[in-house]
Amino acid sequence: MRYLPHTERSRALMLEEVGAASIEELFNDAGAPVGLAPSKLPNHKSELEVDRYLRKLSERNTVAANAAFFVGCGAYRHHVPASVDHLIQRSEFLTSYTPYQPEISQGTLQYLFEFQTQVANLLGSEIANASLYDGSTGCGEAVLMAHRITRRKKAVLSGNLHPHYASVVKTISHMADYRVKEATIDAGLANTDAILSMIDEETSCVVVQTPDVFGTLYDLNAIAEAAHEKGALLIAVVTEIVSLGAIKAPGDMGADIVVAEGQSIGNGLNFGGPYLGLFACREKYIRQMPGRVCGQTTDADGKRGFVLTLSTREQHIRREKATSNICTNSGLCCLSFNIHMTLLGETGLRKLAHVNHTKAVQLSERLSEIDGVQVLNSSFFNEFTVELSKPAAPVVEALAANNILAGVPASRLWPEAKSLENTLILAATETVVDEDIDQLCAGLKEQLDAE
Repeated sequence: MRYLPHTERSRALMLEEVGAASIEELFNDAGAPVGLAPSKLPNHKSELEVDRYLRKLSERNTVAANAAFFVGCGAYRHHVPASVDHLIQRSEFLTSYTPYQPEISQGTLQYLFEFQTQVANLLGSEIANASLYDGSTGCGEAVLMAHRITRRKKAVLSGNLHPHYASVVKTISHMADYRVKEATIDAGLANTDAILSMIDEETSCVVVQTPDVFGTLYDLNAIAEAAHEKGALLIAVVTEIVSLGAIKAPGDMGADIVVAEGQSIGNGLNFGGPYLGLFACREKYIRQMPGRVCGQTTDADGKRGFVLTLSTREQHIRREKATSNICTNSGLCCLSFNIHMTLLGETGLRKLAHVNHTKAVQLSERLSEIDGVQVLNSSFFNEFTVELSKPAAPVVEALAANNILAGVPASRLWPEAKSLENTLILAATETVVDEDIDQLCAGLKEQLDAE
């Protein structure tokens, strides 16, 4: 039996109901490259042949562990201790699902509670949820939450917010008829003045990333004060969570809602996912917070126990009144985060952050010695931006052919922005060694000197 056994008649009825003449017309909004192109895979092969074919395809990938790796822009290569992977593969963790029945889910609920405590402390907020899908969807959820709290419909986005995060906010806002205003892009500079000039009495929230997509650090206090004066909320975004081992937490700088990508702690790059959305806010907004919250209580005998609390927020309880349509969390990823963070502790996290910053400073100093390279940042953590004397994308492609992954050309994120054509964003984590920096500098110098 087919997985979706729709008849031609049932398909026709559904198309008629939504007002589309054909399947192709139904997917027009998604664009031509999505889903409708015929597959290039062979129609039939044996299991052994398929295994060989797919292994051959996989050999076309550049393996991060075998390359000089300087790619960041929201996904970072960090060392994850082997003990993390060993522990999460215990069957009681690997196979667990939503802890609807607390009496048989105490282990899962306990680590979720510990995870929330870690996240709240790390982000400088009073309360955190038990994770969302990733940082970008968390950003979209935060904007919707701010609209509900303020009863306003306009969000102001920093121009230096990661464009993928901005794209999620715009998509959600378009479908819900909300307005989005973006400040100008300033590569390597904090665009605080541009943000402040856009806040008015109609603004529901201001969304600022720190470190931003170009690696620049922000003092959020002035933005928080300006937003609060107009009755708006400040949403802070952190894509590199390790940075909070070295810089002040956004919640301590006045942020009302803090969203972050937790991939850097306990989770590998994994070809882009699954990742881990961290979400925290002031306690007074807890009933508007999306996702689930784990709480601590006592049983009939006075023993400590854990439960999912305030569950009316979730789609599976009151769908028509839910604050969000998210009805699960990145459970295994947040357990990885929880274990890795526990192994690090506060001292370990601070040391890890120090190593990251030191590596980035070392890299920036070496690059600044090369003719045709200008470091743009006045401040950064482990990621910064340079201006090259020629377009960055071809340089990065040429270096990749020599197993040097030299960062992300800004033109890849903003293809329409000609002013960013020569701009390159690089990250250096604790996984970078001196040999990697030597390879990058030598390769970059060769490419820039070539006619």
